[in-house]
Amino acid sequence: MATKRAAFATDGDIESATGSAEHQAPGSIEGKKLGDDSKSPNAFALSTSADLPLYEDDARESLGNITAERVDSSAAVETAEDLVTRVIDLEDDPTQNPWTFRVFFLGIGLSAFGSVLQEIFYFKPQTIYVSVIFLTVLAYILGEAMSYLIPRKGAIGRFLNPFPFHMKEHASITLMASAASQSALATEALAAQELFYGGYPNKAAGIFIVITSQLIGFGIAGLLRDVLVYPTHMLWPMNLPITSLLESLHGDKAIAKQRLKIFYIIFFFFLVWEIFPEYIFTVLEGVSIFCLAKQDSLVFTNLFGGASGNEGLGFLAFSFDWNYIAPFGSPLWLPLYTLVNEYIGYLGCIIFFMGLYYSNSYNAQDFPFLAQVLFDGTSNGTVYNVYNQTAILNSDFEIDRNLLAQQGTPYLTATYIGYLITSNMGFTATFVHMLLWNFDDIKSGWTWANPRNLKKLMQPSAWRFWESQETPEERFDRKANDPKLDPHYKLMMSNMYKEVPLWWWGAVLVLCWAIGLGSLYALKSTLPWWGFLLSTIMMTIFLLFFGAQYGITGFQYNIQPICQTLAGYMFPGRPLANMYFTCFTFNSMQQAQLLARDLKLAQYVHLPPRHTFTIQVIGCVVGAILNWVMMLTIVQNQGPILKGIVGSNIWSGQNVQQFNTLAISWSIASDMFSIGTRYQWVTIAYLLGFLAPLPLWIGNRFYPHKGWRYLNTSIILWQMGYLFVGINSAITMFFALGFFAQWYLRRKFPSFFVKYNYITSAALDGGTQVMVFILTFAVFGGSGTARPFPIWAGNPDQSIHNLDYCAVNTAETS
Repeated sequence: MATKRAAFATDGDIESATGSAEHQAPGSIEGKKLGDDSKSPNAFALSTSADLPLYEDDARESLGNITAERVDSSAAVETAEDLVTRVIDLEDDPTQNPWTFRVFFLGIGLSAFGSVLQEIFYFKPQTIYVSVIFLTVLAYILGEAMSYLIPRKGAIGRFLNPFPFHMKEHASITLMASAASQSALATEALAAQELFYGGYPNKAAGIFIVITSQLIGFGIAGLLRDVLVYPTHMLWPMNLPITSLLESLHGDKAIAKQRLKIFYIIFFFFLVWEIFPEYIFTVLEGVSIFCLAKQDSLVFTNLFGGASGNEGLGFLAFSFDWNYIAPFGSPLWLPLYTLVNEYIGYLGCIIFFMGLYYSNSYNAQDFPFLAQVLFDGTSNGTVYNVYNQTAILNSDFEIDRNLLAQQGTPYLTATYIGYLITSNMGFTATFVHMLLWNFDDIKSGWTWANPRNLKKLMQPSAWRFWESQETPEERFDRKANDPKLDPHYKLMMSNMYKEVPLWWWGAVLVLCWAIGLGSLYALKSTLPWWGFLLSTIMMTIFLLFFGAQYGITGFQYNIQPICQTLAGYMFPGRPLANMYFTCFTFNSMQQAQLLARDLKLAQYVHLPPRHTFTIQVIGCVVGAILNWVMMLTIVQNQGPILKGIVGSNIWSGQNVQQFNTLAISWSIASDMFSIGTRYQWVTIAYLLGFLAPLPLWIGNRFYPHKGWRYLNTSIILWQMGYLFVGINSAITMFFALGFFAQWYLRRKFPSFFVKYNYITSAALDGGTQVMVFILTFAVFGGSGTARPFPIWAGNPDQSIHNLDYCAVNTAETS
């Protein structure tokens, strides 16, 4: 799917995140400032004291009420430990029971709401994403309402409303709804098969494909949680504003009053403000001083424009619409490390794309500056002719080589080729970068492959999961003295929460794999069993590397083009196999990352692990089923519109069309991307990516300096293709706010940063998401009828000008 994928980040300052565990040392139960031997004056130590009478009742009680001693609040927030102990309370109340009717009633209800809404929006011309912040706010309102309105008297009252609504209930509802509120890529593949390949023969198999593609990633994420979730430096910082919001809503009212006041002020201000840039005063989506000064130059449009989709690169434009400033993640919680690397890549992207187009590389000026569809060879800069992909398919919906020879191979825009080149380089650079700089983190995921451990796996005791292999005391002793483990995880261990056995995760994986394989054959997907096996193996490898990078830096890498490239060479001429292989690699890995992120959130709020497992499985299953139901309903009722090029103001098949187009283009990869063909550098880029991180690492070997480590070539390379699609007018504001928060506030005013930065981020997201949701149904056509605002200077006629008054390209498309 040719859309921007999220580029998230978490915090730490990750320049030292992988070494942040050095700041922990055994010796004390409570957080304290280390002595002169520590590398940071703000580091924390957390472990067990040698003379503590473990497992006695009084010891458990004291452990269950650990409170991190706050160090000097004026000290800068430097490490991951600083964040997880100063931004997030290191406190737990084990008596809070999340196994309530309220949790499952509201959790399933919001799961249904989020999954249905996300799938509907997937087929809309204006797509929005249901955010976790939005679900958190909604869960709080409904949970408090149930607690207030339902009587607590009698057996029924005690069952429905046993006690006031508390944070663990709230977090549980949010996590269940979060697991469900994803638009599964499997529904996109099924929709494409229904629209363009004569339908799929087995509806039940379609349901199981959606469920298994979501849960396979969940099982593997659980098996790798020792690597992706438990360590402190696996911060998953996108959880920080959510955790901050949860603590503010449910903490001590006197302490939380000021922070909640800030939240409500910002929330309601942006709830009203978003009406203007989204509906009344749309020029605020992107203000370009350069385009306002020169409204007749396509060069200015390409460089400075960006308020409309596929308009331009948005250089030095300003946006006042938070919906576009932070569509995939707030800059307020993106670490400075990731911001710097992304900004370097962003500047490189502008230079790269402008250079490609105005040097006329790949016949760039015969095609639009930004576009993602296939074009034929008759496009000439005045008329853009879209490639007729159906003319090269046979009756089995596979590529016919003779028809392809008659039609000719399609063309892509130069900027799209640039995106593919830098993405492929960044893909292989990630492996090398992680192995060079984060080898200790990666190797822990492969300790099972050690010959000694393999020998243990062959012993009967290794697979007799029903037999207890480790007592709680042995497990506590082993993990409590591990300096790498998150203090919140140690706190949960001290409160004796039962861990989820490995075989639970393994059972989910094996069961879903078997059902998924049978469903693929029932759907006539053309994906062979060995291709499905390879998808699972590759997804596991990708998750270990890209999941670790996501957890450490918060940067989420888009591997969809790589998955489709691999499928193109493994299953040539089979676009359906390409789509389903991508579904079980890219989609399953994305889902695994999201569920690992939510496992970390559950750890921050100290939810019992078995409860977290249960609510995530329920959320995944409910969401997958309703994704499929809505997809089938929309495709059957709106099929002709979804297959049209333009669509309507209510429905659009653009996402499905793009996914199908990419599947076809990668199915003829040998004619388009192999060595010696027109776009050979797309493939050569993989080899160049292996080399990209080496100069920095070699430089550090000969001239050691932390600056070498601060540069991440995989992030820089991926960002060098980031502007290939979408609305780009908000990028300048994104980086400006990010640097202000993560450099200026965090270092100059750390106390203010800790108190207000993440709660502000939550309020901005919440207010914006609520208003966008309301506007979608009220005036944007989500309810069936669109009510556009009258045209005026602040809401220009887009047939004459783009929203930022940049010149419009008048070339025709056919």
